[in-house]
Amino acid sequence: MKTFLLASTILFIAAGSTFAADVVAYEPAAAPAGFVWTGGYVGLHGGYAWLNGVVNVDSDAPFDVEGFDNGVLGVHAGYNWQLNGSFVAGIEADIEHAWTTRDLLFTFNAPDFPPVDIPAEAGTNWQGSARLRAGYAMDRTLLFATGGVAFANAFVKMSEFAYDESKTFIGWTVGAGIEHTFTDNWIGRLEYRYADFGSETFPQGVKIELNEHTVRAGISYKF
Repeated sequence: MKTFLLASTILFIAAGSTFAADVVAYEPAAAPAGFVWTGGYVGLHGGYAWLNGVVNVDSDAPFDVEGFDNGVLGVHAGYNWQLNGSFVAGIEADIEHAWTTRDLLFTFNAPDFPPVDIPAEAGTNWQGSARLRAGYAMDRTLLFATGGVAFANAFVKMSEFAYDESKTFIGWTVGAGIEHTFTDNWIGRLEYRYADFGSETFPQGVKIELNEHTVRAGISYKF
């Protein structure tokens, strides 16, 4: 009997040791330390835009039209992938309303008639972009650069002629910014971007080129 009890005890201890070894061997790996930027997000942003136009009328010498400075307010959405430790790649799109409107005065010259000044209104209705992003994460802070395609819808109105024309400009944009996570879901951002919206030709041979500097601040919710 003593021999049987001793043998049973030895077998029990050996089995327990094997089970404990298996638990240690198959224990799940610990989650990586720090905030993980991988995931989708949506958000709101606002800022201030400095919009400039270059106008060329009937192949005359082009002239700059400045002073279309005003606010922008919009929404954005995107997705980030955190790769190889601190490197973060992403995609993002945004669209926003722009209050970049200005009153202008066009002067028309006709043979045998004195010059006539015609009041007009010009500006942009909305603008947006679709971009790639690349950044460096320092735990909850992300430094990033961005670039891609930019869009803007611009208009010219002349009430005296019942003239109201709009065009959608397509160009490019580049910029940089910083983001910081205040919680696991809420992210604040500050960003600067330059956009060259290209050129479009309005009736009567009026060719307009648009470019813009914009500073934006915003907040995003990460899923």
